[in-house]
Amino acid sequence: MRVWTVGYGGLDIRTGPARGGSAEVVCVGSCLATSKELAEARDAAERGHWEYTARLPGSFVALVRHGATAWVFGDRAGVHPVYWVADGGLVWWSTSAMALAALHGKRPDHGRLLAVLTTRGVDHLGSKSLFSGIHRVPPGSALVLSPGWPARTVPVPGRTEAVALAEAAPVLREVLTTAVTRRAASAVSLSADLSGGLDSSTLASLAAARGSLLGITYTDRHMAESDDPIYAARVAVELPHLIHRIVHGGDQQVRHFDRLDNLDALPITDSPSLSLGLLGVKAATLAPAVAAGSQLHLTGRGGDDVLDAMAPVLIDQYLAGHRAAAVGRAWFFARSRRTSPHRVLARAARTCSEPYPKALAGLAALLGGTAALAPPRRRPPSDLLAWCFPLASAAWLTPAGRLATASVVAEQAEVAASSERPGRLHERISLERMGEEHATYDQISRRLWSLPVHAPFLDNAVVDVCHAVPGWQRSVPGDYKPLGRAAFAGVVPATLLQRRTKTHHTGGVHDGLRYNLPVLQQILTGSQLAQAGLIDSDQAVAELNSGARGEPAFLYAVHLLVVIELWLRTLRISREQWWELAPVKEAA
Repeated sequence: MRVWTVGYGGLDIRTGPARGGSAEVVCVGSCLATSKELAEARDAAERGHWEYTARLPGSFVALVRHGATAWVFGDRAGVHPVYWVADGGLVWWSTSAMALAALHGKRPDHGRLLAVLTTRGVDHLGSKSLFSGIHRVPPGSALVLSPGWPARTVPVPGRTEAVALAEAAPVLREVLTTAVTRRAASAVSLSADLSGGLDSSTLASLAAARGSLLGITYTDRHMAESDDPIYAARVAVELPHLIHRIVHGGDQQVRHFDRLDNLDALPITDSPSLSLGLLGVKAATLAPAVAAGSQLHLTGRGGDDVLDAMAPVLIDQYLAGHRAAAVGRAWFFARSRRTSPHRVLARAARTCSEPYPKALAGLAALLGGTAALAPPRRRPPSDLLAWCFPLASAAWLTPAGRLATASVVAEQAEVAASSERPGRLHERISLERMGEEHATYDQISRRLWSLPVHAPFLDNAVVDVCHAVPGWQRSVPGDYKPLGRAAFAGVVPATLLQRRTKTHHTGGVHDGLRYNLPVLQQILTGSQLAQAGLIDSDQAVAELNSGARGEPAFLYAVHLLVVIELWLRTLRISREQWWELAPVKEAA
């Protein structure tokens, strides 16, 4: 097999050559397999078990060939996606949708951008990409390429049976320890986030147990009042091999939405990246790592997606037969959010009685209708138990924008499974969006600071073992990440395992909006989505101005719209920017 790569090298590319047989394996990304494990994967492929490669430790895209047939697949979280497009008798595939779009003259799909901006509970991609005509291999699936047959996708067999938390905890400890220690072994100098939360502290504890580690805590005047810096300091004291660096954003005059005034200086990513809105913060956070010559940086991203569960899991619990426990969870949910238990139960009952395709069809009809669309700015907590609904940002849509978004939702309604469960659905969507976001953060860090950023919680093996535990066991009323505590007792300092809080920060966002308001106003008033007649930029700017004044505002939507607009402006999809004709001799 011959595959070309850009931006990968050295340990990023692992191979299991054919050696006289008819099977071979290529893994690109962060494949942590030993030479023996790679050889076993190749031997398994020789016997027809191509899926064995997906069980190798790490996070990577894999190409497995057996005879004339090839299987191409990424990881379960979508950190390493696979895209493809048919061209006559050929199939082109890539980990970059943008590269394929440039080759085949495809344009951005505005409807899918609008769907992620204005709806909740909708898989805005599915088997499509952000470029019209470019297909996506859904995470957990493989692209099958065989002469004489059209390209198709098939599920990658994985762990499907439910596992009790007590049984999964030691397995999680083993696979995450492997994920961290093998990465540490590949880097002479290693750094890691140390936010004070369970996720980053677990990774720091595992890495520091192996040797010297630079742990970095970012804080500012708003975060300094929270529990995070306190717990980070406590963890650092108990890890003798950890060198602790605290970065204070105020001292360095760092704010959200800094560095967005020069489009030519912005890194290009394959999809819109929320990390662009944090460019100044990320630069300050990683500066000590870059200065120390770190070759790899660890982040706890994805921990919430695998160790915890989404609110609709109580419906999954009910449908699985644990009815009394599910009703008790609903009452706890209502009390913790100061809302009526009867309202929560009524919302849960409606979701139980309505299959997912029907809910999507209803949302598509609402978006595509002529009635005024005025989603509440602050939805009742019970709505978190719904399959899907329009977000407050849907009010920005023009009639044309509503139709474009409705078309995407209606398309998903046609392919959605009636057997889908709401907790499992929201868990999958959240995981894949985190995987996509982390991929862009890693792209940004590599291009600006030459520092790879890895998220071990998003590794295949970690996702598999965590999601094999029912969500209602991973999320227990009154407890916090019980799977993490059970798995890492004795590894992570006990003071952290006793923590029951999670801090959410918005003060820094308001400060960044206020300080960078002129630049952000310019981005939104020149909106390409508005120029296409899809959104009312005046309403979006009004929301931006409210947030800059410190008033209640839909900050996530403002942040997302800003980075979508930046992505549309910095796209490189002309053929000449990506491709060139190779000389005949070289091509041969």
